[in-house]
Amino acid sequence: MKLEQTLKDRIKNLDWDQINHTLHDKGFVIVKQVLDEKSCDILIGDYEADAYRKTVNMERYRFGYGEYKYYKYPLPAVITDLRGSVYPHIVPVANAWMRELGIDRQFPETHEEMKQLSHEAGQTKPTALILQYTEGGFNTLHQDLYGEVYFPIQMVFMLDQHNSDYTGGEFVLTEQIPRAQSKANVLTPDMGDMVLFTTNFRPVKGSKGYYRVNMKHGVSPVHSGKRHSLGIIFHDALS
Repeated sequence: MKLEQTLKDRIKNLDWDQINHTLHDKGFVIVKQVLDEKSCDILIGDYEADAYRKTVNMERYRFGYGEYKYYKYPLPAVITDLRGSVYPHIVPVANAWMRELGIDRQFPETHEEMKQLSHEAGQTKPTALILQYTEGGFNTLHQDLYGEVYFPIQMVFMLDQHNSDYTGGEFVLTEQIPRAQSKANVLTPDMGDMVLFTTNFRPVKGSKGYYRVNMKHGVSPVHSGKRHSLGIIFHDALS
């Protein structure tokens, strides 16, 4: 209980005004040291445990080279706490994006209500996952939608230390600039860092108001070592 309460307090005390300002304007933000080293080690140590509903070999489905596992309900307490604690702070950004793009949709104030929306649409499978890459591993550019109901912001936590436990393996976000080539954002979060980023698109203000910019994410090839990350999506999946 002490670890869980400490995590909740850490999230509560973050500078959410600054985080949300950056998230709104860029479509992503790195928040430093949200998970401590012990939490990261526990999540990695449980990789071979019976805590998962599905294992995916990326190469088999041409998603890249590596492996990821979807957690099953009930989720580990740390993941439940992260979903429930972060969601209320970022839902104002999600709702602002909908208003700015003229989309007739507003998201509820709590994650329990968001989860209920997923379940009412038949999306009942948990989407939290842990990803593992070894040398040569990568993840192709994609979006994590999982059904008609989706929350437009998600998060990933780095569980290993870049340039110590592994090299390469940068987190990549691309923006599809209208009438131009795509822009790439290459991020190297440290162990325990949280990356909040758009699931699908974000608004950009132009001379005639806001327009929609589609974004995808992936992982560049790992050059050496082993890379683990925790992905947390706020909506559930059909399968």
